[in-house]
Amino acid sequence: MPPPRLLVVEGNTAEARARHRSMGGTVTGEGYADLLARLLPGAVVDICLPADPGANLPQRSGLEGYDGIAITGSALNIYDGGPAIAPQIELIRSALSAGTPIFGSCWGLQVIAVAAGGSVRRNPKGREIGFARRIAVTQAGRGHAMYRGKAPVFDALAVHLDEIETLPAGTVVLASNGMSDVQAAEVRVDGTVAWGVQYHPEYSCREMAAIVRRYGGRLIDEGLFTTPEAIEAFAADLETLDRDRGNRPLAWRYGVDAAVLDDRVRTAEIANWIAHQVLPTRARRGRG
Repeated sequence: MPPPRLLVVEGNTAEARARHRSMGGTVTGEGYADLLARLLPGAVVDICLPADPGANLPQRSGLEGYDGIAITGSALNIYDGGPAIAPQIELIRSALSAGTPIFGSCWGLQVIAVAAGGSVRRNPKGREIGFARRIAVTQAGRGHAMYRGKAPVFDALAVHLDEIETLPAGTVVLASNGMSDVQAAEVRVDGTVAWGVQYHPEYSCREMAAIVRRYGGRLIDEGLFTTPEAIEAFAADLETLDRDRGNRPLAWRYGVDAAVLDDRVRTAEIANWIAHQVLPTRARRGRG
């Protein structure tokens, strides 16, 4: 049997990828691909860059050759439109017609929603960054395979200014919190099942530190921090938590637990997607 094949759809432009790397982060698509390879040993993971001019993007027939498609976060705002965004929406529309399981993180969930007929807006409550607090699994989510192994209420690493405004037909909301009514959802289109979350199970605290530094003064303008020194102190604490998961004083200070600090718990949604969507679809297609 051929090895499993997964596709990561990178949501960021080349400029955003370079800036994130300059802040000590890992390029989002590369980090996602590394995680998928750890969760599904032996898998071949490709990365495509639809935000880049002239990118060679897979057509529907090519998308059917993958066992799963994961969509990363992005610094873009989908309602801005333009040449970095429109190809991403069209690519995911093709993916939703291909029957290949899809998982989207943050921007990924938003692209799925828009490609399926929904809409996205700037969150009137502002930005959620660092930790998304008290994400509550809905009644539908409690029996859903994506949340196996997760507590009914948990915190997660997150960074987003936008949220789903209008749900596409065939959507089931799986989790919510005080910042966003849609923190997780399942979207079904033409037999394709897409799972998405508004937070980032694929991120580590180290990646969040790079993001906080990258946003920098914008976070002061938005009223989330008062000084550059406060931003740097928070980023440094995140890096310490990444290196030392047992740092009880910092864990207590920020009110985080295994949902953020234990890799197995933090990435459970993606592992469950592989177990309950990717591998069964692969088997039905006679690939393993």
